[in-house]
Amino acid sequence: MALNTAIRHLQRGDWQKAHSIVQNDNTDMGCWAHGIVHMLEGDIGNARYWFRRAGRPFPRDREASAEIDALVTMLKQQTAAASATSATRQSTADNERATTAKPRAANAERSRTAKQHTAATDAASTKQQR
Repeated sequence: MALNTAIRHLQRGDWQKAHSIVQNDNTDMGCWAHGIVHMLEGDIGNARYWFRRAGRPFPRDREASAEIDALVTMLKQQTAAASATSATRQSTADNERATTAKPRAANAERSRTAKQHTAATDAASTKQQR
């Protein structure tokens, strides 16, 4: 993910490389990272703008490393939540497939049994007619 790469650049203090990535990311997380970029650059006015776009309060202490840590934590939480949602969806889909497969199998068995019964009845009827 590009945001992870930008975060690694931010952690190293390389705001120029991070900037080239986050300027193309208009998500809340991308805007937050963009604000951090401008904090590192020293452009506080622009940093405030990007924090507002991200829906984040501008930090009073202007400590970029604390913001980077908070961004990493939030990204991990979102990733974990997305994974849990994906696993739940997969489990639901598996259950739905299993639920629909059982009636199909039962219907096929009933159909097979009915055909066998009809064949046996026809055979008995033919025998009696002789």
